[in-house]
Amino acid sequence: MPMGIVEEQLVIPAEHEKNVFGQFDQFIKKIEKTYHVTTVSRDGSFRILGAEHNVKKAAASIRELVELSRRGNTITEQNVNYLIAMDIKEGDQTLVQLDSDLICHTINGRPVKPKTLGQKDYIDAIRNNMITFGVGPAGTGKTYLAMAMAITAFRNDEVSRIILTRPAIEAGEKLGFLPGDLQSKVDPYLRPLYDALYQIMGADAFQKNMEKGLIEVAPLAYMRGRTLDNAYIILDEAQNTTPAQMKMFLTRIGFGSKVVVTGDASQKDLAPGIQSGLDVAMRILKKVEGIAICQLTSRDVVRHPLVQRIVEAYERYENKEEARRPENRRGNHDVRSGRRESRESSETRDSRRDNQSRHGKREETRTGSGSDRSTRWGKDS
Repeated sequence: MPMGIVEEQLVIPAEHEKNVFGQFDQFIKKIEKTYHVTTVSRDGSFRILGAEHNVKKAAASIRELVELSRRGNTITEQNVNYLIAMDIKEGDQTLVQLDSDLICHTINGRPVKPKTLGQKDYIDAIRNNMITFGVGPAGTGKTYLAMAMAITAFRNDEVSRIILTRPAIEAGEKLGFLPGDLQSKVDPYLRPLYDALYQIMGADAFQKNMEKGLIEVAPLAYMRGRTLDNAYIILDEAQNTTPAQMKMFLTRIGFGSKVVVTGDASQKDLAPGIQSGLDVAMRILKKVEGIAICQLTSRDVVRHPLVQRIVEAYERYENKEEARRPENRRGNHDVRSGRRESRESSETRDSRRDNQSRHGKREETRTGSGSDRSTRWGKDS
């Protein structure tokens, strides 16, 4: 074996190999590429070869995947990507620790758990605070996890009802008047909330509780004047609220209630020049006791890996655009302004001198012409 190359042998049970390796061994290949190691699986043994430091990291990652598989999880590309990112940046944190936090099961029996450290912090904040703001890009599970927490609290009789609301604003389009009764008009705006409820609770259970008034899905405009006691309230798409709407919503909260406000500050559908109520509320309430603000990032995206890459690409682009804006280059602007002011002041002084000299010459001319007239008048007399 070449100098500096070490070998480590792992035991991967045969029933977990397919899950851990991935389709066409894609997960193992990703680990090989990331840590610059070589893996050999032959005759029931699994060996890792490479530099000692890299072999230890690769082995730790594979052990995590095996343990997740033993716990009944289906390994996904998101698990592998996040595991690699955690190994690079968080060190001792493990996916197995996250996997132990079970929120509930869907109607199909699938467990709902936090999949990233950001999601774990978000769930803990909801448990420990009366009001929680969950802010982050698309695909980070803000609404879905909040819905899972609400349904769990409802099933455990911690609250007597669930209230789901969001602003009725189109995403950049004007759809005009919609047909049907009031419920039919607002349903398209609330469809994402229905989807999460159907997955976790089931359509039949949702309809029964909806008819009893135990689950209410309504646009934000209908919240004014109400006091919401003993309820789990979720405000979705809060970036599309105005400051007045956000204040109105937050002051509806009664005794025994819990509130989760979710939004993505990078996807506002408000008219130009209108300030987002979410941005204002986060600035005003960030130090208020009983209120938590959780910032999720692109690393917490749990949708298709391509979504994570899209979010990161947009973040880089927006950061560049922000840096190019004139107000963010105030130093250069001030220097240029100072130079312009100095040039303008010198030009002003020069023009003032010219005006004074021209004015003096006109005075002299008037004086001279006056003396000439007096001389002529004296002669005539």
